[in-house]
Amino acid sequence: MRLRLIASIVAVVAGWGLDARSEPVDLELVLAVDSSASVDYSEFSLQLEGLALAFRDPELAATISAGIHGVIAVTLMEWSSIGRQEVALPWTRIATTADASAFADAIDRSPRQLQTGATSISSAIEFANGLFAGNGFEGVRRVIDLSGDGYNNQGEPLDITRADVLATGTTINALAIENQVLGLTEYFEQQLIGGVAAFAMRATDYRDYLGQIRRKLLREIQAPPMS
Repeated sequence: MRLRLIASIVAVVAGWGLDARSEPVDLELVLAVDSSASVDYSEFSLQLEGLALAFRDPELAATISAGIHGVIAVTLMEWSSIGRQEVALPWTRIATTADASAFADAIDRSPRQLQTGATSISSAIEFANGLFAGNGFEGVRRVIDLSGDGYNNQGEPLDITRADVLATGTTINALAIENQVLGLTEYFEQQLIGGVAAFAMRATDYRDYLGQIRRKLLREIQAPPMS
């Protein structure tokens, strides 16, 4: 009896090394929106409006339900300079149309966290990658979805930080908003994106972002084709 009790205790303690609370999901997704000085309040609002519209789209909910687990986890963050990154919405489980609509409502209510700052994309993706640890979910894929309208102009060289993030197995996708910087999409393709089925998309301006972010999210949520 005593030996069985000791064995049971050992088994429980051994299990503490595992994150038994982590729920399996198809995708862990960080939505990283640009809140630097180049983004005025109207433009920032359009970013949130585009995300909210996307999560209210029935096609998005259907795409989620078609996954292996039929569940994704999403968080929303803002970024600008070194040391200026803020989580706007915590990790949220989305499995149903109601879940997606509730997340859209939360996006609508989310106030701007950062008012100004430089464009430190390297700091943004480093911060975003840290959000996966201990979030309560275990995804088949981990993706950072970054939107921005300028080049990395502060912080570590982007190629170095990018390599560090990709080494953890995270995929980086990007949406370039080319209202000021033409050729930004090519820059994101060459310097930023990477990982399994990584891609960059282009929005001609913040109004165009409204439709492009929906297409981007649908593409990200779908499982990449097997080669």
